[in-house]
Amino acid sequence: MKIAEIVRVDSKGRITIPMVVREALDIVEGMNLILVADTEKREIVVSPLPSESTSLYELYLEIKDVPGALAKVSERLAENNIDQITTQCTVLKRGELAECVIVIDMSKAKLDIDSLRHALMELPEVQLVNVRLLKR
Repeated sequence: MKIAEIVRVDSKGRITIPMVVREALDIVEGMNLILVADTEKREIVVSPLPSESTSLYELYLEIKDVPGALAKVSERLAENNIDQITTQCTVLKRGELAECVIVIDMSKAKLDIDSLRHALMELPEVQLVNVRLLKR
């Protein structure tokens, strides 16, 4: 189910998440959210974070724009017990190149972040992997 609400930005850049949205997503006071801004699309995605004990990283990937490429990346993450919090992909050149920004939780991962980068680069569909730690 999708809910659309209009909100206003105050003088400090804050917005209030409407109660209907907070209730639908179980967002409570003090909870952490992740904000992902796509400057080219001029859109913001806000997602609740699962808990305080997460170890969050942003993966920036350039992958071949072929059927199943993103599925293979997701499969590699799942094999290593890595949870995907948000995933956004955009085709840069149809049939050739796409970019993805994936926020992951490494708190239960079977490997460290450098090993994950290497494991993703082993996939023939993956051309570039950049990693950034997300701090709370």
